[in-house]
Amino acid sequence: MATDNPVILFDGVCNLCNRIVQFVIRRDKSNHFRFASLQGKSGQEYLKRFQLPSNDLNSFILVERDKVFKRSTAALRVARRLNGMWPLLYGFIIVPPFIRDAVYDYIAKNRYRWYGRREECMVPGESLRERFLD
Repeated sequence: MATDNPVILFDGVCNLCNRIVQFVIRRDKSNHFRFASLQGKSGQEYLKRFQLPSNDLNSFILVERDKVFKRSTAALRVARRLNGMWPLLYGFIIVPPFIRDAVYDYIAKNRYRWYGRREECMVPGESLRERFLD
């Protein structure tokens, strides 16, 4: 589980979440981020380590230097590290979290209905396997 890289914890059975992971991978040219599904062993260890509920799979979580960022704050911090114009989204950090997270929560609540879900977590291909903790 130990890594010096920031770790993105995501819902491994959510199609939207898996698309977001693929989006980040394509725009993270420096291979900065590592990934773990919330349902997996490493994801559950991180949740336990930071005293987060092990059954709350509605959150996008970023673990960075022993700090945890959730929901919209995590997403904006990830965008800040991507290639291209995506770091400009970090400017939305000035919007109060209760507003940003209300939008985030609405999408999270409806993500299975809008994007569907898988029966099991994504299995990364050989070329990406070192970026995933499980």
